[in-house]
Amino acid sequence: SSSVMNISEHLSCPLGFGHYNAVDICILETVVIVLLTFLIIAGNLTVIFVFHCAPLLHHYTTSYFIQTMAYADLFVGVSCLVPTLSLLHYSTGVHESLTCQVFGYIISVLKSVSMACLACISVDRYLAITKPLSYNQLVTPCRLRICISLIWIYSCLIFLPSFFGWGKPGYHGDIFEWCATSWLTNAYFTGFIVCLLYAPAAFVICFTYFHIFKICRQHTKEISDRRARFPNHEGDAAGEAGHSPDRRYAMVLFRITSVFYVLWLPYIIYFLLESSRVLENPALSFLTTWLAISNSFCNCVIYSLSNSVFRLGLRRLSETICSSC
Repeated sequence: SSSVMNISEHLSCPLGFGHYNAVDICILETVVIVLLTFLIIAGNLTVIFVFHCAPLLHHYTTSYFIQTMAYADLFVGVSCLVPTLSLLHYSTGVHESLTCQVFGYIISVLKSVSMACLACISVDRYLAITKPLSYNQLVTPCRLRICISLIWIYSCLIFLPSFFGWGKPGYHGDIFEWCATSWLTNAYFTGFIVCLLYAPAAFVICFTYFHIFKICRQHTKEISDRRARFPNHEGDAAGEAGHSPDRRYAMVLFRITSVFYVLWLPYIIYFLLESSRVLENPALSFLTTWLAISNSFCNCVIYSLSNSVFRLGLRRLSETICSSC
């Protein structure tokens, strides 16, 4: 098959000791990337449409950040069309080095936006639980929009030095040969990214969720003690009912954050090892990169399975589409 032969010649396949083995691996890579591209675009378009069709979701201020993540993940899927077309042997019409740099930069910026949004969501939930009386004065729609704008600006600036020859922005699993052979990681640039992005975001998330669940446990214990003393006291039941939605919503967001870091941790570890010249394995590079990118689809699944209001909006959207058809 000449098309398969063209694919194998165009790609830098991570494995393959014989020609046919290399062809099989290239086909596997093609299937993985094409499937992920389709799932990411379809899943995040669904999330965006559901948020526009379900007004109840806008009652949460975190919906601003969730929608920002959905748009960032959608752009990740659209950006993945570049390697998809390359795998299918369509010419991009642009020099390979420029295509590689722009693609790596865009993917890194979009994932930085997702990571920063998760940190901001954890801070938002922390303020909602620790300062319930002054929360509405602290978190306003205007401040949320400013925060989201700053997230995009910061994410664009932090990876900009990669265009001036200071290391690679973090994209591995190279589809283009130039990315794999000529664009190398730099330990100092990697340390710069870790110190200004990965480490602060992880610290903020760990700090806020630790205190959120600690406070929730204390409230649950206090309510249980009061119900044991006063079985017929109605105020405690009302307090528990008011506190429970915040706790459940915090759990949904905690699941999204946990899955994000579980999928991204192998990528970050490999990024650090490769930058330090400790480990360099194209197969691991490909697997860790596309495992991390798959998170752009996982967010949609977690949110749709965990949030009852989102499921209701999804059902209404499905009914509307079915009735129109």
